[in-house]
Amino acid sequence: MAVHDHPHRHPGFRFPSLRRSGTASSSTEASAVTTATATSPYVLAVLRILTGFVFLWAFLDKTFGFGYATPSGKGWIDGGSPTKGFLSGVAAGPMESTFHDWAGAGWANWLFMLGLLGIGLALIAGIGLRLAAVAGTAMMALMWIAEWPPAKHLSDGSLSMSTNPFTDYHVVYAIVLIALAAAGAGATWGLGRAWARLPFVSRNRWLM
Repeated sequence: MAVHDHPHRHPGFRFPSLRRSGTASSSTEASAVTTATATSPYVLAVLRILTGFVFLWAFLDKTFGFGYATPSGKGWIDGGSPTKGFLSGVAAGPMESTFHDWAGAGWANWLFMLGLLGIGLALIAGIGLRLAAVAGTAMMALMWIAEWPPAKHLSDGSLSMSTNPFTDYHVVYAIVLIALAAAGAGATWGLGRAWARLPFVSRNRWLM
């Protein structure tokens, strides 16, 4: 009698194939990256416009005295000073006396207001973002020094009530301005592309 040995088939545990799930995962990740890449210009455009409106509104309110930060009848056109109240109130930091000297000076008023207007319009229009970033960062740096967040006490000995010794909204605004300029955020919902094609801009890239 012949005996035939048949191989035994063990049902044992088998790992599921990862090929299909891996492909699906890669496809999902690629889709997410594509979506993020497609939407990021619009997110930056919204950030640019809103930041521009912050600067433009400050200019308008200080000029016409809408009754928000600037009381009605105290606007620049009514003879008020856009810098006197803030700079004369500086009570800490290494430039305290210097800011007091600058408070209400005609040149300081004009530089401050032109800076607010220029930065606001540039951001909303999406043009000259590099200039806006430089001017805005300089303005935010001076305002940061004026408020001097590192101080725990004011010059009169009272508590400064500083919430953070380094990072405040001035630093955040400066970083936003730099990021918008670096990303070329004026091309979406802005005049960035048309501005870049102008001959004097194409010859002077710092005007981008």
